[in-house]
Amino acid sequence: MHYWLIKTEPEHDWSWDDQVKKGVEGWDGVRNYQARANLNAMTKGDQCFFYHSGKEKQVMGVVRVHKEAYPDASDASGKFVMVDVKTDRAFETPVTLSEIRGDPKLADLVLVKNSRLSVQPVDAEYWKHICRMGGIKP
Repeated sequence: MHYWLIKTEPEHDWSWDDQVKKGVEGWDGVRNYQARANLNAMTKGDQCFFYHSGKEKQVMGVVRVHKEAYPDASDASGKFVMVDVKTDRAFETPVTLSEIRGDPKLADLVLVKNSRLSVQPVDAEYWKHICRMGGIKP
């Protein structure tokens, strides 16, 4: 099992509430080669933090990879992929980027070092720590 963080702008694209209502949804529109490599590395059952970027900048909950990488129909070039994610559980308390940056235990988290990357890996120890911060069991 691997852990990831996937980012969305709730004001423009897709929010946690949208994800909860839909249940399973394709994660499309990624146009960064490093993020594409991360999507290709995901396997069914992997867990992902669902992160609101934009104004909120906070981890809202957890989704699981429901379908592994396949061609992104929204990409006319055919270079990019998408995965399907399934809603798993909400955080009791969303964990903000400020809280993450302020925690010395998370200093090497990709989100802290490269906050713009839309799909990023999360180390297992960081995963557990952020889950606890959000009030859920890892």
